[in-house]
Amino acid sequence: MNTHSVRGVMSQVLLALVPAIGVHFFLFGLGIVIQLGLAISFALVLEAAMLFLRQKPKLAFLSDGSAVVAAVLFALSVPPLAPWWVSATGMVFAIVVAKQLYGGLGSNIFNPAMVGFAAVIIAFPQAMTRWLIPSTQGGTPPDWGSAWQTIMTGQLAESTSWDTLSQATPLDLVRSGRLNHQTLSEIMADPRMGEFISGGWEWLALAYLAGGLYLLSKKIIQWHVPVTVLVGTLLLTLPGWLIDSDVFRSPLHQLTAGSLVMCAFFIATDPVSGSGTPKGKIIFSLGIVILTLAIRAWGGFPDGVAFAVLLMNMCVPLIDHYTRPKVFGYSTDSRGANNKGGVS
Repeated sequence: MNTHSVRGVMSQVLLALVPAIGVHFFLFGLGIVIQLGLAISFALVLEAAMLFLRQKPKLAFLSDGSAVVAAVLFALSVPPLAPWWVSATGMVFAIVVAKQLYGGLGSNIFNPAMVGFAAVIIAFPQAMTRWLIPSTQGGTPPDWGSAWQTIMTGQLAESTSWDTLSQATPLDLVRSGRLNHQTLSEIMADPRMGEFISGGWEWLALAYLAGGLYLLSKKIIQWHVPVTVLVGTLLLTLPGWLIDSDVFRSPLHQLTAGSLVMCAFFIATDPVSGSGTPKGKIIFSLGIVILTLAIRAWGGFPDGVAFAVLLMNMCVPLIDHYTRPKVFGYSTDSRGANNKGGVS
């Protein structure tokens, strides 16, 4: 298979996501398998319907893997026991609105997976906070039957309750603690934060890092975006943490407690909705970091990655316009006209 074709690239991205899927399964159980099945099924059906309506060849576009990648990234972003209508709604916005209504792959200006995630976190805020207790903290994920029943009905079995099965994410705990005027020391002392950095979520971050390094080694993505996101986060958060660790979160917590590592390698590297120039990629990625940290600190959502990506997607045309490399042999006169070789 040609690794530089659309299908080849998408296959490599899916392969790079296998470690994250495995860690997700280890931490939260069988729910991820059901979520993946639902998201992929909805994505393919909706893609086929839109291709039919737009009179486009279905087999060629359905087999390129882009809808499956968007579905997998979405499924990895939602709670493992989120009801089925969360996936259905997310894929409507990701595939129908963000992708096909803009003309299909290559024409979309927004990242489809992030559009889907932003839609469901606004539409179903309660369902999107019901994350299971990770196995690293003693959580016992439900069996296949209980997971299926919960996802299909939105209701738990009578013998269990959400209070005993689920808990807030580390970012949710920080946000709620801040609202209750707790210091970071008090928040981090909460047993639900775990014994290491991010209550077990750091293993997911490491899995995304491993997959991202694989993509870099295969030259599927370039270094500009992931390095800028990771290094930018560390540099922007390190001074505050060194000055007052009771007010400012540690750089490692900022990186591992949310979706920044996933974003660095699998979201912001999208060649369609991201910047296309080397300098532009750096500016685009740095903007995502700044907006994410700002939303985490002052916004209404615990993690701001999806909204940061979508806001920076809007800025891509302007970024590319001002970072476009100069073409050798051309100059621009005072009227904005291009003159070849500088000869008038």
